[in-house]
Amino acid sequence: MKISPLRTSAARLALGYGAIFTLGVGALLGTVYFLTMTVIENDADAVISAELEGLTDQYHRAGLPGLADELSFRGDSWNGTGAVYLLVDQNLVKEGGNLKNWPFEDIPAGQWTQFRIEAHANDKVVTHPVRASISLLPDGHRLLVGIDVTQQGRFANTFRYATLWGIGLTALGGAVAGYFLSRKLTRRVQSVADTCDAIVAGDLDRRLPVNGSQDEFDALALAVNNMVDRLAENTQLLRATFDSAAHDLRGPLYRLRGRLEDAGRMPTTEAPVRAGIDAALTELDRVQRTLATLLQIAQAESGSVAANHVSVDLAELITDIGELYEPAARERNMTLRVTAAGSCPVNGNRQLLAQAVANLVENSLKYIAPGGHIEIRAQREQQLVWLLVADDGPGIAADDRAAALKPFVRLPQANAQDGSGLGLSLVAAIARLHHAQLLLQDNQPGLRVGLGFAAAA
Repeated sequence: MKISPLRTSAARLALGYGAIFTLGVGALLGTVYFLTMTVIENDADAVISAELEGLTDQYHRAGLPGLADELSFRGDSWNGTGAVYLLVDQNLVKEGGNLKNWPFEDIPAGQWTQFRIEAHANDKVVTHPVRASISLLPDGHRLLVGIDVTQQGRFANTFRYATLWGIGLTALGGAVAGYFLSRKLTRRVQSVADTCDAIVAGDLDRRLPVNGSQDEFDALALAVNNMVDRLAENTQLLRATFDSAAHDLRGPLYRLRGRLEDAGRMPTTEAPVRAGIDAALTELDRVQRTLATLLQIAQAESGSVAANHVSVDLAELITDIGELYEPAARERNMTLRVTAAGSCPVNGNRQLLAQAVANLVENSLKYIAPGGHIEIRAQREQQLVWLLVADDGPGIAADDRAAALKPFVRLPQANAQDGSGLGLSLVAAIARLHHAQLLLQDNQPGLRVGLGFAAAA
């Protein structure tokens, strides 16, 4: 299974922490921005208030003429300080200052206001933003004092762009760092996953990589490797014990069978004794079949035959098995049909795949009544090849299907003489060996068993 770097927990954690860090940087820079802008505005307001207070004192000392003279003197310094002055009467007619006329259509509400004026710079007309305060004098005149805030506006724009760029670069840096971190972790996790898949498939010689960094991955790899070492030892011991036991049992069983057959053929053997010998031979056949099936299950579960996988055409395989079992079906007055749509190649062990199909067909022959129908089908659906064996027998209840795949499980409809309860267990073991999907479904009526294999090239 391939792991996408963007779907890993490491990627989600990296992106999550990156987002939190970006929000923190954004909050910090935003706070600095608003505090700086507040300080700049307060400084501008303080300068205007000081100017307005000084001019008001001049008005109280020298009257309106003295205030007009002071405005004329200060207004000459516009180009250097950016100060704006205007004295108007009750009708808003100019009486002094460096503004041409009253810049508003009416009297603004509140003490502070902003407006724009046009000034000449380098033979060009430039619009300047002005922040100002208006004071009402005792005789009804109004005094406007303001300053040009063009530089403050430029600084604010520069600061704002720098803040946005800082937040954006922080988010980009966090995303890039998270991506490369997730790729690094994904490579290590993918290596661990691939090795574990190989071990599960039966390659007990594989071990998780240890790069010597002594991090949590190395600790995990060492622990898993120790476990696999112990598992490999136990598996080898069990396999040797099981093979030895099976070998030791085969000889006595065959010798016992031979002696019983010889006894049954003796002319002096009475009929009741011969019937007992036949019953013993039948039971002996069951023991030998059970032993052979257990050996096949152990072989499939161990994965020792996984290295012998070759390309197998399931369409050809089921055709051969259909020809093999068609006489038995005809003898029981059943219909056996084989449907193979083109070539259906898979990678697997031909002998075990044939055994799986044979077990499914034998189960159908065993459980469906005379006159029933059995269908074996192989078909390809995109990247999967499906092997289907269906019948119209009693089927398996939905609640019993999981249990039916376990060894030695007998279903309620099974007869005590039907077998050992290992047929579907062997099919399940072969499916696991081939990493195939195994489905038990209702055939309405009957049972439909499906094996889904990855299609071979």
